[in-house]
Amino acid sequence: MRLTWTVVLAAVVSTVALSSAGWAEDGALEAVKKAGVIRIGTTGDYLPYSIKGPDGKLVGADIEMGEDLAAALGVKAEFVPTTWKTLLDDFKGGRFDIVVGGVTITPERAEAGDFSIPLDHDGKRPIVRCTDKEKFASLAAIDQPSTRVVVNPGGTNERFAREQLKNAQLAVWPDNRTIFERIADGSADVMVTDGIEVTLQAVRHPGVLCPAAVNDSFTHFDKAYLLRRDPALKQAVDAWMGQALASGKWQHALDTAMH
Repeated sequence: MRLTWTVVLAAVVSTVALSSAGWAEDGALEAVKKAGVIRIGTTGDYLPYSIKGPDGKLVGADIEMGEDLAAALGVKAEFVPTTWKTLLDDFKGGRFDIVVGGVTITPERAEAGDFSIPLDHDGKRPIVRCTDKEKFASLAAIDQPSTRVVVNPGGTNERFAREQLKNAQLAVWPDNRTIFERIADGSADVMVTDGIEVTLQAVRHPGVLCPAAVNDSFTHFDKAYLLRRDPALKQAVDAWMGQALASGKWQHALDTAMH
C-alpha cells in the first residue's frame, strides 16, 4: 500500500524550503557541503529501490532520487556499498551520511540517526510458487516442519522469520538478488519479505512466483531514508522529499523501477 499525502504534507513542503538560510552552520549538512559530496549508503540488492546490475552500475528508484537529492543540495552523490547485515555498524562507523534503498524504520536504526519523512508504507508478505499460493495462506500454514523458508541475512526479513517461524526449516541465502530463484527452482518454498518486493518478483516471474493468498500483510511499517543526526540535514532532506512526494517525482521513479 502506498502512502496517501494530504494537507499535512503540503504544510511540510510549504513551511520548509531547500534554502541554506535555514541550515545550521555546523554538523552533518555543513560537512557535506564543505566536502562537496554526500555519501549515500545502499545495499544494491533490493529492487525497485537499489540494485547493482551485471555491469556494476547501480540503478533503481533510490539511486535516481539520491542523485536528485545531491543536486538539490549542490553536491555530488557518492554511493557507498553496504549489506543489510553490516548496514547499522557501517552507519555508526561514519561510512556514509545517509542510507537509502528500501530502509525500514526500526527502533535500533532510529537510535543511531534521524529518519526522513516516510516515502512508502509496506508490510511483510509471503511469496511462493504459484502452485502453492493457497497452501501457504497464513502464518500458521507456513510455520510447519515441512516448509522450507529462505531469508536474506541481517535485515528485517531474517528477524521476522526467526521471531515468527519457530517450526519451519529456515535457510539463509546470502545474495538477495538471486534468492527468489531458490523458490522458483524448488530449493525453497517460501520467502516472507516486503510486499513491494513480492509484487515485483511476481511480475518478473509470471506464472512461476505468486503472492501467497494471505488476507493481509503480516506486519505494517514505513520506509524512509536514514540520516546522520543533524537537524539541519533532516530539515533539508525532508523538504526535498516532501516536494518529491507532492510533485509525483518519487512515485514516477518508483513506478519506472518496477518495470
